[in-house]
Order: sequence, then structure tokens, then C-alpha cells
Amino acid sequence: MKVKELLKMEDSRYPVRQILRWLWRAWRGNRLQAGLNAALGLIGVVISLSQVWAVQHAIDVAAHTIEGSLYWSVTLMGLLILCDFALHIASIWVRNILGIRAQNRMQQRMLDRILRSEWHGKERFHSGDVINRLEGDVSNVVGFLTETIPSTLSVLALFLGAFFYLFSMDALLAVLIIIMLPIFILVSKVYVKQMRKLTRKVRDSDSKVQSVLQETVQNRMLIKTLESDSMMVGKLESTQSELRHNVVKRTIFSVFSNLILNFGFALGYLIAFLWSAMRMYNNTLSFGGMTAFLQLVAKIQGPARSLTKLVPAFVSVFTAAERLMELEENPLEEQGDPIEMDSPCGVRLDNVSYAYTAEDGDVVKNLTFDFYPGSCTAILGETGAGKTTLVRMILALIKPQSGNAIIYNKEKEHQLSPLLRCNFVYVPQGNTLLSGTIRENLRLGRVEATEEDMNEALKQACADFVFSLPQGIDTICSESGGGLSEGQAQRIAIARALLRRGSIMLFDEATSALDPDTERQLLQNILEKRDKTVIFITHRPAVVDYCDQTLHIEKI
Repeated sequence: MKVKELLKMEDSRYPVRQILRWLWRAWRGNRLQAGLNAALGLIGVVISLSQVWAVQHAIDVAAHTIEGSLYWSVTLMGLLILCDFALHIASIWVRNILGIRAQNRMQQRMLDRILRSEWHGKERFHSGDVINRLEGDVSNVVGFLTETIPSTLSVLALFLGAFFYLFSMDALLAVLIIIMLPIFILVSKVYVKQMRKLTRKVRDSDSKVQSVLQETVQNRMLIKTLESDSMMVGKLESTQSELRHNVVKRTIFSVFSNLILNFGFALGYLIAFLWSAMRMYNNTLSFGGMTAFLQLVAKIQGPARSLTKLVPAFVSVFTAAERLMELEENPLEEQGDPIEMDSPCGVRLDNVSYAYTAEDGDVVKNLTFDFYPGSCTAILGETGAGKTTLVRMILALIKPQSGNAIIYNKEKEHQLSPLLRCNFVYVPQGNTLLSGTIRENLRLGRVEATEEDMNEALKQACADFVFSLPQGIDTICSESGGGLSEGQAQRIAIARALLRRGSIMLFDEATSALDPDTERQLLQNILEKRDKTVIFITHRPAVVDYCDQTLHIEKI
């Protein structure tokens, strides 16, 4: 039977082989932990079977069935117990210490992949959903690759070792126990039919809950001022109700499957107990032998239980892998070394057009304009005319669907691409500070910036107020620049951008929160040397007065 038929994979977005290849690639970076877990598991099997023999030997010595030292036998039991303790501690260390490292590595790889992928303006997944996948699904995949699969090897080894041990004592009973297992495993397939679909529903509804929580916390001030507290709590309750409903349905299937399996295992244990009791009654089996019988049956059934759990484990990890693979569907941007051009540079647009969707139509259509080197340009236009889209095109976040967008200087020119983004300084509209210190925010502009560089950038951005703060540039800002006014946060964001060494500067409504005097001084500081090409998206007349040319964009 094919894996696809066993796991009911007909509704999957990805072929089974593709998912397995993805899991194989993910496993490559976690081989150390997987190998250690496998080794510890196999050592545990040896210790476990040795304990069975040691208990049987001690009981038979005590019952005078065989000769030997009872003290030595009990000492051996004690040493094996100590070995089991040490093994347990080692397993915890590997699972916790190396496990978190493996999870961190995979999260870093996934986040790096997301950051380097193309940007299309309209994200397919909510940020809360993405975070849910990077936490829950990554943990699921890493746990499966580094713990479930290695432990399966030791479980299989224990299963085989206990079976052959029991077979050496009573071949008929060993075969009878083994024959019973497939019957109940096949019956439990009813569980698998819906489990994969239900697991996906649970994970998706859990993502919805996290999305609501994240948006509510991020926009707490807005919700309070709109007095929509009860509405958001009600929305959370609605998504949580959906999650609970899916969890209940999945649990019903899980309980049903476990009930069938547990019935089979219990029946097998009773048969083994009756069989060994009859043999001991007929004096064909010692008391120690009966104890070993029952221990071995338990050690066969225990691994068998674990092996039957592999099917739902595969269902779960396949669902998690699919959700992570979806995050990787977006193609990567052009990769390579940055191409830094000598200043001054200009940007030329030749008959460019762009539409986010065919239904919405062109946002920018047949636009031609030259932001020539050393110029200062104001881009004007009503809301929705395509000003922000134009900036995204200049920054190579999106590509023109027709026409050419070119960066050039006296010596050469290139089609705009992500590799040329190093030539740009960009200040987006709104509050774009991250949580952390002002210093950490500034270093996003240039990691190697010195204290002197940061101080100079703050002065040029009219953010001198930072120097009078009790902790200076080490002042901590909360999320979205909390603790600072909008104007202060905007000036720090400008200083952060000025630390970049690009020769083309783009300001998207970057002075909207500044008072007229501060705005005027900032513009003078930026344009004083006239050594850069400056592009302003603005509605403010004061900015236009400082520009050499204007570009009016009409709404299509």
C-alpha cells in the first residue's frame, strides 16, 4: 500500500515525495541531536532488557530455583537502575538543550527565507498566522525529526529484542501476541481518515486566534478610543469557539482509536497472564519466569503502542511541513553581492506600468520621468494615485510589468533590482521604530556605525533632543516608539536612514509629524550639500518649495 493511500493524502497541496524531501532537507541540520537521541534510545533498550533478566535472575535465586548470590543479584539490579537514571538525565539534556537550538536554527532559516523573498504589496498570510507557524509548526517538525524518528529506532529495537527474548522462552505465546497486533492496528485506520484534515483545521483556527490577539494588542489605543473593547473580545471568543469545536472533533477520533488499541493490548496481556499462570500451575515455568513473561509482554506492547502512534505523528508533521512549505512558496528576490554605484546617481523611468491585480487595473500606467543625479523632486498626487507604488518600484520591492526602471550615473546604468537597493536611503511614512534602545534602532541603518556617526545623524535629522534624555541614545523605546512623540519618533527614523550611505534619498511623507520650523531646518540640513538625489512624496507646500522639480501623478 502506498504512503499516500495509508495517510489519505488525496487532498494535499503537495505530493508526499515533495513533503518527504522537504523534511529530509530540514533534518540535515539536526543530525547531531537525532544521532544522540537514537544512541541513547538503543542504550536504553539494552538496559531495559537487562533489567528483565536481572529481575528474573534475582527472583529465581530467592526461590532457590537456580543457584547464585542474592546480594549480587540485587546489586546488579541497583546498578541497572542507576544506569537508567543517568540515561534519563542525558536524554533530558539532549532534548532540552540541543532541542531549543535545533528549533532556533529552523526558525532563523524560515525567517531568513521570508525576509529574502519577493514582496507583492498584499501579504497572503496574516502576521499572526506566520508567527503561529514559525512557533508551533517549527516545534512540531523539529520534535518529529530529532525525537520521534530516533526514538522509533529504539522502540523498534526494544520491540524486536523483547519478542525474541519471549520467543526463546515460549515461541507460541510470542507469535500469538504479535499476530494480534496488526488486527487492531488495521481497525485504528478509521482514525486516520479524518485526522489529517482535522489537524489542519485545528492549526489554522489556532492561527486565527493568535492573529486576533496580536492585532488587538497592537491596536489597543485605537480600540479603546473607538470603545470597541467588547467587540474585539467577542471576535476572540468567536475564533476560540471555532478552535474548541475543531479540537473536540479531533479528540473524539483520537479517543476512539486509543479505545480500540487499548482493548487489544489489554486482551493480549490477559492472554499472556493466563498462559504463563497455567504453565506455572503445571510446573513448567518458574515464578521468575512468569515475571519475565509479563515484563516482556509489556515491553512488546509498549513499543507497539508507540509504533501505532507514528501514523498520527506523521499526520501531524505532514500538516506542519505543508504549512511551512506554504511560507516558502513566494520566490526569492534576486540574490548576490550588492552593487554599489558611485555618487551622484539618478533614476529614470521609461514608460513603466504596474497593477497589483488584473481586476484592479493599473495603479501606475505608462509613466516616464527622470530623477536626474543631484536633483530634488517632489512627487504629488491624491491618495490612491500610485505614489507609494512608485516608491516601491524605485526600491525594487516590485518590478514594473512593462517599461524600464533604471538607476544610472555618468559611467554606467542598471535595471533596478534588489542588488542595487544599497544605493538608496528610505524613510517610510508613519512610526517605524522597533522596540529596543535608540542606539539599536539607529544601527539598523548601518550596523558598524560609530558613536560619532550616530550623533552626527541625529543632529542632521534635528533629533538633538536625544542628547538631553537621561540615558541618551541608550534610552529604551517600547513597541512602535512608545514613550516618544510622533515627531520625535519620525526624526529618529530619519536619522536611522541617514546613516545609510546611499546616494538616492526617498522620503515618504517623512516630515508629516514635524512642526514648520523643525521641518524647515531638517530640509536645509538634508539639502545643504546637494550631493545626493532626493525624492519627496509629500502634500506639504514647505517641502515643494525646496525642490527643483515636481512630478504630478493622476489617479487612473
